[in-house]
Amino acid sequence: MKKEQEKSTIYDLDGTVELKEAVPLGIQHVLAMFLGNISPLLIVAGMLDMAPELKSTLIQNAMFIAGAITLIQLYPIGKIGSKLPIVMGTSSGFIGTAKAMGALYGYGALMGACFVGGIFEMILGYFIKPLKKLFPPVVTSLVIISIGLSLLPVGINYFGGGSGAADFGSINHILVGTIVIIVIVIAKQFKGFVNNASILIGIVVGYIVAICLGMVDFTPVAQASWFALPKFMPVGMEFNMECIIAMGIMFIATTVETVGDTSGITNGGLGREATTDELQGSVLADGFGSMIASCFGVLPNTSFSQNVGLVTVTKVVNRFTIMTGAVFLILCGFCPKLSALFSVMPQSVLGGAAVIMFGSILVSGIESLKRVEFDERNSLIIALSIGLGVGIGQVPVVLAQLPSWVGNIFTQNGIIMTFVIAAVLNLILPKKKNKEKVKEEV
Repeated sequence: MKKEQEKSTIYDLDGTVELKEAVPLGIQHVLAMFLGNISPLLIVAGMLDMAPELKSTLIQNAMFIAGAITLIQLYPIGKIGSKLPIVMGTSSGFIGTAKAMGALYGYGALMGACFVGGIFEMILGYFIKPLKKLFPPVVTSLVIISIGLSLLPVGINYFGGGSGAADFGSINHILVGTIVIIVIVIAKQFKGFVNNASILIGIVVGYIVAICLGMVDFTPVAQASWFALPKFMPVGMEFNMECIIAMGIMFIATTVETVGDTSGITNGGLGREATTDELQGSVLADGFGSMIASCFGVLPNTSFSQNVGLVTVTKVVNRFTIMTGAVFLILCGFCPKLSALFSVMPQSVLGGAAVIMFGSILVSGIESLKRVEFDERNSLIIALSIGLGVGIGQVPVVLAQLPSWVGNIFTQNGIIMTFVIAAVLNLILPKKKNKEKVKEEV
């Protein structure tokens, strides 16, 4: 056992590595997803005019839940969990529906819908095996590509200081984001730890530069307490059928995205396709995590594409290493001051890293697609899936005249439309045998 542990590296899925190497790389994952984890709650809570105290509690709970569910992904409970380096967090895909349903029926009804939706996603997870034929390499590769393409505008918004920021696109934000990119590119030219921790180094340098430029207000850090327990059921839970149906539709979407993220992890980090058990475990953890999250007043938890990009960039897949990041997230859930320290970081700091990470997801999808034979059939699937799927995701107004549920499903980011088109075409288009290739093999 000791010999196996000694041989384990950050590039090995299993086994332990030294804490001095694991902890910084684990925290790197936390930095990559921290703002994305709290942003959905900040947006929805702001729209619903929540009290500052309740908003702070929900952010604290979001940290705790993200860490706890990440641990389950890494070290499964039964079939719940994938045993893959998947980092969980509050999904931004639910923001639009959550704002609409929360305004109509209240936050309690929203949490009740999330709880039921989590059960629904777990049911979908149990049917992943018979549905596996919907996810051949050509389909999963296109989903990964669409995830990367859909995240590029998000990365640029971060780069400019955050969509809606009063100083969006200011010289300071552009400067900080550019410095982060330059530092990461330089760090990637080295070998060993500096290369693997390039994202962390870039973010730390960017944060220091932002502080020197007077871009950081530490007032929330000073006001935050050192210790507080996460609060169970900080808001009530009600069950409204219309709210449940609306959120349930979005859980179908997040299931597809989780399948894409899981495939992205195995393709980009492990150089192989995801197994059926891994896909099932990741979706089950998604649903289970969303159920638990709703009990703490947190929006649905799902796999974070930011961290898929990080794995693709660094190739660090060791579960023990990612586990240290999950533990750090849990500690943030018990230490509001620590959470506040990260929450005041300008979004442009993360933006510099996000541009690289999200672009890497796109590259991973392209590399995965290279394994697919580019015959006439597959070329047609690729062209239509990207053309319509990503195209409609970029111009969602084209579906404005259709029923609202259609827009809720297909115009969030283009991922679902890409999947539906690719999966349907893969099922109905006849497969042609390449006779010349057969002769060559004989």
